[in-house]
Amino acid sequence: MTGFGAIVAFGAVPLAALICAALIVAIMPLLARYALARPNARSSHKIPTPQGAGIAVIAATLGVAAGAIALAASVPAIPLLLFGATILIAAVGTVDDIRPIPVLPRLLLQAIAVGAVLAALPADLQILPMVPLWIERAGLLVAALWFVNLVNFMDGLDWMTVSEVVPISLALVALGVVGALPPDATLIAAALGGAILGFAPFNRPVARVFLGDVGSLPVGLLLGWCLLQLAGNGHLAAAVLLPLYYLADSTLTLVRRIAKREAFWEAHRTHFYQRATDNGFSVLGVVGMVFGLNLLLAALAGVSVALGSAAIDAAMLLAGGAAVAFVLARFGRPRHQSPAQA
Repeated sequence: MTGFGAIVAFGAVPLAALICAALIVAIMPLLARYALARPNARSSHKIPTPQGAGIAVIAATLGVAAGAIALAASVPAIPLLLFGATILIAAVGTVDDIRPIPVLPRLLLQAIAVGAVLAALPADLQILPMVPLWIERAGLLVAALWFVNLVNFMDGLDWMTVSEVVPISLALVALGVVGALPPDATLIAAALGGAILGFAPFNRPVARVFLGDVGSLPVGLLLGWCLLQLAGNGHLAAAVLLPLYYLADSTLTLVRRIAKREAFWEAHRTHFYQRATDNGFSVLGVVGMVFGLNLLLAALAGVSVALGSAAIDAAMLLAGGAAVAFVLARFGRPRHQSPAQA
């Protein structure tokens, strides 16, 4: 990325944060009236809380990203299909927030959005050249659909999405500045990270507002697209390392629920981060540990990109996997407290 492009990318972060925060303030009365999330047995919150702040997050992200790309004339335009897919999946989330959509129609609409994004990929972009292109694209469809949903599943605790998306998106910006990520994906990551920073004060425990599906689904789509661009640029290990905690927590939880023959498509409270709060961790303790883990994973991804060898990639993946396993094990064990702390 050119020096001017880097300036635009770093400028997009505070601009998106300010726009997102202003939009949340403006729409908060409407959310409180029409999009109230009431606590249930699977919730982490205790009082009715407005949801739908994702409207502001996605509006700020797309608006600032489009403006930044237009300003940085050397940057190719965002594929129109990506814009359309983001808006479509946000609309699906909006409806689902107000009146839940049955599982199959919801997945079909999400698959249409994900398929549109994959259709916008260059025909010569391939992550694993030894695999036939059609097989890779089919695998990417399944993987991207899962990624969109796991971001939604993991958005079940105040500041959880903040602790995940901010480190990943800003790491993507840093990688883009040094040329490891295409410029358009870099600017999208900058706008997304900034918008989530603007959302953060309103979601600070105890949250005044939630993202809702209208936010978590398109956040997953945009973040997944940026990570796909990173992998397609020759940095698959880094693209796996950055979201590794989310991938591990959600995937292991899904496998465990399938093994127990549970209705895995239904809402639940068995993710590792949810079990952590049941085991005595505070909300801030959980998200603080996730944030620190993600900083470590970002550093490992940076080393992988900087040194660029198969041996280093394997070592960084092993180190990242060990760190994630340590955190998951901590979350899965009851936290012992002294009488004075109890």
